[in-house]
Amino acid sequence: MNLTELGYVAGWRVIRALPRPLVAAAFRAGADRTHRRGGGGTDRLRANLRRVVGPDLPEAEFDALVRRALRSYARYWMEAFRLPALSREQILAGFRLDGEELLAADVAAGRGAVVALPHAGNWDAAGAWVAATGWPITTVAERLKPEGVYERFLAFRQSLGMEILPTHGGARPAFDVLVDRLRAGAVVPLLADRDLSARGIEVDFFGARTRMPAGPALLALRTGAPLYVASMWYEPDAAHAALEGPLPVPGPDEGPLDQRVRMLTQRVADAFAAGIARHPEDWHMLQRMWLDQRSPTVANKGR
Repeated sequence: MNLTELGYVAGWRVIRALPRPLVAAAFRAGADRTHRRGGGGTDRLRANLRRVVGPDLPEAEFDALVRRALRSYARYWMEAFRLPALSREQILAGFRLDGEELLAADVAAGRGAVVALPHAGNWDAAGAWVAATGWPITTVAERLKPEGVYERFLAFRQSLGMEILPTHGGARPAFDVLVDRLRAGAVVPLLADRDLSARGIEVDFFGARTRMPAGPALLALRTGAPLYVASMWYEPDAAHAALEGPLPVPGPDEGPLDQRVRMLTQRVADAFAAGIARHPEDWHMLQRMWLDQRSPTVANKGR
C-alpha cells in the first residue's frame, strides 16, 4: 500500500469517526491554506473560474470566489469520506433534487434515464441518494493508478449501492452494459463536463473550445432513454441538484449519427454552462479544461 492509498484509507476510517463540526473546520482551514499558497491545481481552478465569470469581475471579488471554491472542494472530500458511515435516512436528508419526479417516472416506466453531471457539488452524495431512494443506478469510474486506489473507490461507491463499471478492462465494454441497464430501467449518471482525449466531442463552452465525452448523447440516441443535465451545488445544510430536460434529441432527418451526437453534446455543454454560471464556486475543476490551455501540473484524481 503506497502513501496515496494510505491517505484515502485514513480518510475513510478516521474522518468519519470524528465530530462533523471539528472535521469541517479542519477541512475549511486546509482549503484556506491552499488558497494562500496557490500553485498547481489552485492556479488551474483560478484560470478556469476566470473564464466562467469573465474579465470584468474585480480581482478582490474574484479572489474571494476562488477561496469559496476551494472550501467547496474541501467540503466534497470531507463529506465523501463520511458518507459510508451515514444511515439511509441521513443520506436522504443530505441531498435534494429538483426534478425528482422526472426520474421517478422514468424508472417506473422502465425506460431508464441518462443524467449528465458536471464535476460540481457532491456527485457521490447524489449517487448515494439515488440508491437510497430505491432506484437502480449504474455508472462508470476512471481506472485510477495505482490499482489499489481504484479498488478503494470502487468499494466505496459500491458500498453506497451503486454499480460501478471501469472505463476499460471490464468483462464487457462499459457502453454495452450501460445500454442494457438503461433498457432495464436504471438511472445512468455520467460525469461529462471534461474529456480531452482524442475521442471527445469538440464544443463551445464559455466562449472557447473544449472536448466533452460523447457517452451521454450516444446512449440517449441508441436507447431512446431521456437525457437530463444536472446543475449541482451546495446549500449550507445539504448538497443540491436540479435537472434540466429531457433535452430535445435530434432525429434521423437532422443528419448522420455523428452529427447528431455533436449537436446533442453541444446542448449538454450549454446546459452545463448555465448551471455552472449560477454556482461557479461549486464547480470543482482543478484540471486543464480548454484546448488552448497548457497541460496541467496537477491531476485532480478521484473525481
